[in-house]
Amino acid sequence: MKVKGKARAHANIALIKYWGKRNDRLVLPMNGSLSLTLDCFYTETEVIFKEDIEKDYFYLNDNIQDEVATNKISNFLDLFRKAVKINMPAVVKSINYVPTAAGLASSASGFAALAAAANVASGLNLNNKELSIYARRGSGSATRSIYGGLVEWQKGICNEDSYAVPIDDAKWDIGMVVVIVNAKEKLISSREGMKRTVETSPFYEDWVEGAEEDLKQIKVAIKKRDFEQMGLIAERNGLKMHATMLGANPPLSYWEPESVTVMQIVRELRKEGIPCYFTMDAGPNVKILCKLSESQKIKERLTQFFDKEQIIITGPGPGVTIL
Repeated sequence: MKVKGKARAHANIALIKYWGKRNDRLVLPMNGSLSLTLDCFYTETEVIFKEDIEKDYFYLNDNIQDEVATNKISNFLDLFRKAVKINMPAVVKSINYVPTAAGLASSASGFAALAAAANVASGLNLNNKELSIYARRGSGSATRSIYGGLVEWQKGICNEDSYAVPIDDAKWDIGMVVVIVNAKEKLISSREGMKRTVETSPFYEDWVEGAEEDLKQIKVAIKKRDFEQMGLIAERNGLKMHATMLGANPPLSYWEPESVTVMQIVRELRKEGIPCYFTMDAGPNVKILCKLSESQKIKERLTQFFDKEQIIITGPGPGVTIL
């Protein structure tokens, strides 16, 4: 058995959002979703199964992690250990080239890389579809980071049919400008925010219905390569998700004043004839869907309000790679 595996996975940003689980243990979503994998943000993870240690160790960015974070990793690795009938502890070393827990999909790239590395180390030899199912159990969005380009997470009805499928390589002048308003760890995790919204927001049921319709429509727009339509649907979908959070009890808002500034700039740029559209996840940072060829113009406008270091241009990223 190969006891060592190392992999890289890229973060993805949802254009049709995943917000809410119908099964917490299996991480089955309330609705299907669709994302763009990004080339600039990624995680590299190494898994080493060792007989000469007594428990799992988890290092993130060279720092040993506490029991809570390590238990999360241990529970995930148990899926692989159980499948191949081994009980060896592991050392997991992960480097995040994404600000952790800032709403930039670090858990998506993190668990996708962990799944791919554990797949090699355990000798389980899962194909990408199976890997997508496993990755989902660590973090819902990680199911989509197995693939590059535009990816759909089919919600399915059970563990075996809830996985991601690649839709389009996105290599038709699609890009994203990411504005890092605040890279600090957010006060309320996505998991917690999601749970609160599902349980208490009176708008939630309508959100699920609307998201399914948005998913159908955006897939038609992608097929036609209708960038403007695709952007409008994505922007609307993101705003609807945040509206459900405002209806939660107590209400939730991840926005900061600078988040709103970015939205206003995007609307101004559109008026000037540059097609670009904003979206936000559970965090204050804003992602601008745009034509890659126009990303530099957008960055220039943003530098009137933000430091250059806060603005990152990224193209479509690849699927998981074994290192």
